[in-house]
Amino acid sequence: MGDVEDPDLISDLPQSILESILTRLPIRDAVRTSILSSKWRYRWTTLTHLVFDDKCVSDRPVVENCMIKFITRALFLHQGPIHKFHLSTSYLQCCPDIDQWILFLSRSDIKELVLELGEGEWFRVPSCLFNCKKLTHLELFRCEFDPPPTFKGFLYLRSLSLHQVLVAPEAIESLISGCPLLESLALSYFDSLALNIHAPNLKYLCLEGEFTDICLENTPLLVAMSVAMYMNDDIAECFEQSSSCNFIKFLGGVPRLERLAGHIYFTKYLSIGDYPGSQAITYSHLKIIELYQVSFEDMKEIRVVLRLITNSPNLKELRVSGLSTVVASAEALDLEFWSKDCPKDCTFKQLKVVKMADMSGVPHEMEFLKFLLVNSPVLETMSITPCVYVMDGRLNMLVQLVRFRRASASAEIIFTQDETLCVS
Repeated sequence: MGDVEDPDLISDLPQSILESILTRLPIRDAVRTSILSSKWRYRWTTLTHLVFDDKCVSDRPVVENCMIKFITRALFLHQGPIHKFHLSTSYLQCCPDIDQWILFLSRSDIKELVLELGEGEWFRVPSCLFNCKKLTHLELFRCEFDPPPTFKGFLYLRSLSLHQVLVAPEAIESLISGCPLLESLALSYFDSLALNIHAPNLKYLCLEGEFTDICLENTPLLVAMSVAMYMNDDIAECFEQSSSCNFIKFLGGVPRLERLAGHIYFTKYLSIGDYPGSQAITYSHLKIIELYQVSFEDMKEIRVVLRLITNSPNLKELRVSGLSTVVASAEALDLEFWSKDCPKDCTFKQLKVVKMADMSGVPHEMEFLKFLLVNSPVLETMSITPCVYVMDGRLNMLVQLVRFRRASASAEIIFTQDETLCVS
């Protein structure tokens, strides 16, 4: 009797399982499965998810041409819809083939599109991109983005990320407001941008760049945001001339906020303008606050921090880093604020973790730490890392901390200097 062939169990699996297997392979390996047998020859051509990166080609001397040919051939042989197209490569820059790829995708029911090309000449997004009516996720890096006048928005878009994208401010605002289902928005590396955000379904917001102004006009469902604001002389002057209250413009309409991360110059931005004391805002859902590079020599910034934490009754974790200078640590003005004007009868009933970094030991920093310790009955840990430039004042900081009264009998203070831990 002749040898009996072993059954090909993998090839006989349902199409959905085979596609799931191929999707988990790098696209180069998925294409190579066509040599396994006649059954596998065209399996990969029906993949709905296509991800191309620098690993697609190996012929380094002519890698750009090889990648262009590889992607073009993959699209030419493809059959059926393409729901996800992800191109992330340092080898390609601006080339006409990209326009043809996007045109092909616009006719293939594309839902998720990510384009991240190498540094160099930026490519201009072709007008056919705006015909991708079923897009739910769009992520663009280093390109020129100019929607045509007839463009009304992506009706199904839920996630939008623009990184180093050259686009007119009004075009960004129009794009955002033209995406009624938008839930996640990330904008980074923009220069001198004034931005009004109208996005009633927005939940996640990430902003990084030189913003002259930001106004959250209609974002009632926002639950998490991260903001980093870079500064130049023109923006600083613009900040100083502003008369409106930035705190209200930015945080006046986010009642569902759960997590807030403010990086460089964020508290400075929020401190500009006169805050109407009668307009109390409560952040009942806010559980985690991160504020970095806070100047504890600026009473306006200190008031911003206090306003945020005292109006967050369910705050569980607080992270703050300082921006103090060694020279200024010797003296401080307005210390009577902590006994006269600081919020009274304030209790952080949920606060369990406090992490302070880059502390210089300036008087207002120490008063802030005292305020937290005396008003946090369930505090578990307060970790403090002094500024690397402060050496002589570290022992004094530790002595003061040990003497501060604690509302929580189980609160542990962890003082880190270099690689040494001091626990009290």
